[in-house]
Amino acid sequence: MTLDEALAELRNAAEPGRASQMAAYHKIDRPYLGVANPETDALARGWRQSLDLKARLGLAQALWDTNIFEARVAGAKLLTQARIKPSDDGAWALIQSWVSDFDSWAIADHACMAGQRRLTADASRLDSVETWITSDHMWKRRAALVITLPWTKQNHPTPDEEQVRDRVLGWAATYVDDPDWFIQKAVAWWLRDLSKHDPDRTRAFLDTYGGRLKSFAHKEAARRLPL
Repeated sequence: MTLDEALAELRNAAEPGRASQMAAYHKIDRPYLGVANPETDALARGWRQSLDLKARLGLAQALWDTNIFEARVAGAKLLTQARIKPSDDGAWALIQSWVSDFDSWAIADHACMAGQRRLTADASRLDSVETWITSDHMWKRRAALVITLPWTKQNHPTPDEEQVRDRVLGWAATYVDDPDWFIQKAVAWWLRDLSKHDPDRTRAFLDTYGGRLKSFAHKEAARRLPL
């Protein structure tokens, strides 16, 4: 599968008129082909199953470098899987290299979903993610919370998982005074997901820091807390 072949398949899956709608919705100046996400997902899944790891990494980078919306999403989806053998170091390095390019929530979230698998495969990589929280690049700061969302979801966390929760909540605490809407939304997202499985930690965070969050973020963070 070459880059040209992959792009041809994406273009063949485009829906007439959809590209202009996507451009208006995402409001980022880049090429859009007009491919629905399920179609992009199906194509990327087929490529992932047919290519070896070296070829997947090469195609993922080539797709990312085009700056085409669906190509970047497909590149991220090529690396979104639980296990990558024999080693996922190359995939993790590639995902990390993309973070500084983030400029929209949709592409960032797809790349972070790929990164979530690599973090849960090796939690020591959180040390690298922690360096993002002081970045001047807003999307990189936001990514530190989005990529760690898997640690919000355990009903019966292990001591190590609880330690990660406390660590990421410490990062979130440094964001509460950030005026950027996307940062506030990311804090709320992390807390909202955590509240379904760990309401006590969520309440403790909001008791301490909730008054410094924007009102919409505080409301969203607490929305699923049990009464």
